[in-house]
Amino acid sequence: MLVSDMAHAFLDGSNTDMTATDTQKNTVYYIAKQCNKKCTPEEYAIALARHFVDTYPKVSKAKVWVEQTPWTRSQVDGQPHNHGFAHTGAETRTAFVTADDQGNTTVTAGLTGYKVLKTTQSGYEGYLHDKYTLLPETRDRIMATSITSNWTYSGPVSYDAAYAEVKEALQKAFWGPPMSGVYSPSVQYTLFEMGKLALARVPQVMSIYLNMPNLHFLPCNPVTSKFEDDVYIATSEPHGNIEATITRGDIEPHCKL
Repeated sequence: MLVSDMAHAFLDGSNTDMTATDTQKNTVYYIAKQCNKKCTPEEYAIALARHFVDTYPKVSKAKVWVEQTPWTRSQVDGQPHNHGFAHTGAETRTAFVTADDQGNTTVTAGLTGYKVLKTTQSGYEGYLHDKYTLLPETRDRIMATSITSNWTYSGPVSYDAAYAEVKEALQKAFWGPPMSGVYSPSVQYTLFEMGKLALARVPQVMSIYLNMPNLHFLPCNPVTSKFEDDVYIATSEPHGNIEATITRGDIEPHCKL
């Protein structure tokens, strides 16, 4: 999206100095063509945003959102295929860049649709109970969510390496050590631990936002048998939606439930 001094287009019907949307569309592919080596979503978004503010005098700010779709090389007869790829269904990597005509550039990286689950080491108890509460307390449940997260860098970094480091921090705080795991008393607590670890692992990250809705798997009692931690019912709606922004320094986290 371009921010430009084009009030006359709305007030007077004059298109003078307007950067047409067709021009913008074509520029997207032109800048991609100029990337003569593999680049990160962040690097491409920076190049595109800076092109608009550096090329068109009326444009004071450019905002660019990029999504990277994951593809994995396929295997046939146990061998990696030369030119065959399949959509992995993993998370979508995102990048959002804002550049202005004063030379300022802000880079926000992220991911969306990253579904994670652990079959134990999670519980939920000690919450308020009243006449509207039906949820039983438990110290052992399935914990599942679809993570959406974005984080803002303080300056240039190795974007691929930083992305991998943040993702690894989120995984480690969610699952814990491979053999023992780590106990989660709530999604809220785990979410905050994930954000804290990401900030600790990547010093260039100024703040990180996490959105983690509950994906419920409810115990099932099949006819003529009993539940033995083996059969669950996957549900979609309704579900809780937990989010928070964790920042550095003495700034208090801003959370929503």
